[in-house]
Amino acid sequence: MSRTILFRSLHSEVDGAGRSGGLMRGVVLFVLWLVGTATAVAEPCAGNPDALGTSRVLTISPSDFRRIGSMQYTQTLPLNDHEVVITFDDGPIPPYSNVILDTLASQCVKATYFLVGEMARAYPSIVRRMFNEGHTLGTHSQNHPYAFQRLTMPRFEQQIDGGIASVDAALGDPKALSPFFRIPGLGRTSAIEEYLASKSLVTWSADVVADDWKHIGAKEIVKRAMRRLDEKGRGILLLHDIHPATVLALPTLLKELKERGYHVVQVVAAGERPKTLPELVASPDTNKESWPRVLQTKATHDTPAKTAVRHRGKKLITNKHRRPTVASLHETDQTTDASDWRQSQF
Repeated sequence: MSRTILFRSLHSEVDGAGRSGGLMRGVVLFVLWLVGTATAVAEPCAGNPDALGTSRVLTISPSDFRRIGSMQYTQTLPLNDHEVVITFDDGPIPPYSNVILDTLASQCVKATYFLVGEMARAYPSIVRRMFNEGHTLGTHSQNHPYAFQRLTMPRFEQQIDGGIASVDAALGDPKALSPFFRIPGLGRTSAIEEYLASKSLVTWSADVVADDWKHIGAKEIVKRAMRRLDEKGRGILLLHDIHPATVLALPTLLKELKERGYHVVQVVAAGERPKTLPELVASPDTNKESWPRVLQTKATHDTPAKTAVRHRGKKLITNKHRRPTVASLHETDQTTDASDWRQSQF
């Protein structure tokens, strides 16, 4: 039942019963509790009736949800038992982001992506594909500096604003971007959070992590994600679309969610957004350099699944304006660590 229909129904019952103003005030308070959490039932998965699918769409307003995620904040999303919001950080990067998009599409699952600005500028065709396939797009800073909480105010402001500008440029329409931000490494400070609030951005933490940025294999990623979800019963799940182990884990993870009775919820921000964006023509990647450096699974020999991912990846390399450099990902701040952020951070 929609928020508007619910209000009208309750209002009619109160009027018909001739109740006092006190009851009406109670109804109004109940309706106000629903503000910023309007829901809509998602469409069925065409061609795949057994798909996990997306059970509903939850619309939130930045004015009502400033900071969410029980790992760090008292407030999180109003999810029902066995509901999960799937999120991905750090992309896009071919071929992994493309294969993950294929997997999500096969199950009609909608996710929320927190994109690194420089990666978005390098691979705008993937960014537009994410949007056109119905996913929610937020940002995750410009270069994902290590130890984000140690940055000076001018530096973190530059990182936040620069990331938004880069994703806007990749999308070609600033209205396509949602006002959602996840702090790199979840490295929060009061100053960072206050700046994000001043920009009317919802700061996302998480409820559950799968540790997929660590040196673990696909089976362990699924095991940790499901164990922690079962313990909480619901929540925002944090994953990364830049690691091969996550690519390998995702089909099994979605299957496990379906078998254990979980329902996927997509979160969108209130406001108007374009229905589609013009697609960019993809071109093959002729540079054979393996960049960026990514996690390897523990297996010492290729499995058929890994071989399939690699084979598909060769076909899915997408358009890029320029290849970001490792130096640019760790630039200019004395408080940052020179180690590869993709191996050490959320």
